[in-house]
Amino acid sequence: MEIELTKGARFNLSKETPDLKKVAIGLGWQVSKNGQNYDIDASVFMLGADGKVSHEKYFVFYNNLKSLDGSLRHSGDNRTGEGNGDDETIYVDFAKVDQRIQEIVFVVTIHEGQEKNQNFSQIKNAFIKIYNQETKSSLARYNLREAFSQETALEFGRLYKKKDEWRFQAVGEGYNTGLQTFVDKYIVKTKSEEKKEEPLAEISAISYSQNSKPQPIDITKKANISLLKAKVDIVLKKKGIGNTVARVALVLDISGSMSNQYNSGAVQAFIERIVPVASRLDDDGKLDVWFFGSTFKRTKSVQETNVHGFIQKECGEMKRALLIFKMSSLMLELGGGNNEPPVIRDVIKKFTEEEPSEVPTFIVFLSDGGITDEEGIKKAIVDAAKYPIFWQFVGLAGSSYGILERLDTMDGRVVDNADFFHLDDLGKITDEQLYERLLNEFPSWIKKARAKGIFR
Repeated sequence: MEIELTKGARFNLSKETPDLKKVAIGLGWQVSKNGQNYDIDASVFMLGADGKVSHEKYFVFYNNLKSLDGSLRHSGDNRTGEGNGDDETIYVDFAKVDQRIQEIVFVVTIHEGQEKNQNFSQIKNAFIKIYNQETKSSLARYNLREAFSQETALEFGRLYKKKDEWRFQAVGEGYNTGLQTFVDKYIVKTKSEEKKEEPLAEISAISYSQNSKPQPIDITKKANISLLKAKVDIVLKKKGIGNTVARVALVLDISGSMSNQYNSGAVQAFIERIVPVASRLDDDGKLDVWFFGSTFKRTKSVQETNVHGFIQKECGEMKRALLIFKMSSLMLELGGGNNEPPVIRDVIKKFTEEEPSEVPTFIVFLSDGGITDEEGIKKAIVDAAKYPIFWQFVGLAGSSYGILERLDTMDGRVVDNADFFHLDDLGKITDEQLYERLLNEFPSWIKKARAKGIFR
């Protein structure tokens, strides 16, 4: 029989269920509909007697889904919170828990909540529940009933050992902070602590010597490339081009009007969703990248191994320019205008003159509009129609797309070699929807281009 707990209440799992070996901790929540996307994360800190995490692998979260001793497993990052039931689940095998682990703390945070002005006042029906992993029977549940107006993080509950018995406490403490604060609280050590503490696990543990410091924990969100590749694969097979090999490239508008898209992380997130397309289609898995403003620049290729943090590395840190926009050094270098024809022709030059190939090339071209040279764009795309290059233009939160919105009716080409769609917010389209739209006309172009002898 499930016991409903209130804030601060405790439950003795070992006493109530003596033969309990494995439990699942389910966490769930619903977001009030206010037009925003909330990315809520469950994280776990496995603590020793001193209340600290002695090895980074005992911090289990979206970038580390399994504890060092193998006793704890995270179900994975749920970035939407949609649907009923558990949103994220933590599986615990008590028999495998390192004997020196005395407490397991469950934390829920709103990713970038402070930056996005999001807090738990917009979260409803949040709960944490414990159930027997083997029988699926629910043991205890704590429904969050406390009202939070500013808090962006929540220490939801904790498992702890007392007299060799595992117990659970419903904590329900809110904080106006982020995940990094909990990392600092439970993981970062003073020099005196580093000197006297031994790692919890004898194998593969980090040794904190007198002169060493703990390595910083990377809590940056990383795309699940394997999962995204599987989604790309489904779309490719659905469209009948599952065995197609193609080179993939990305052209990014870095004009001044795009500054908010770079500052918000939208462009970085877009790249992380495009790399799996290259991984799946391109035999070397590389995504060639161009940036353009008033002028253009080729940059190094991006792939699975270097995609995380790519924008910051290539564009430079965003700094306020002229007291108006935050602009990167690359934005300032390339100028604030939109000049598409030169970069289009440079892409053509690379894939036809410098690196000709018998396989087709798929170009993703991201821009927020502001088209000025319609004739130049039209001529470049018409000229490119005789080459095995397909252009997928994507408009992002802009207007004045001009000729890009009329690509399907543009005459003078041996074959229709381009498509266009626009989005107001990249965060409001699912991966499946994005890949469906990206690969909408590419399959039919392949068939027509082959029929015209453009490639084999």
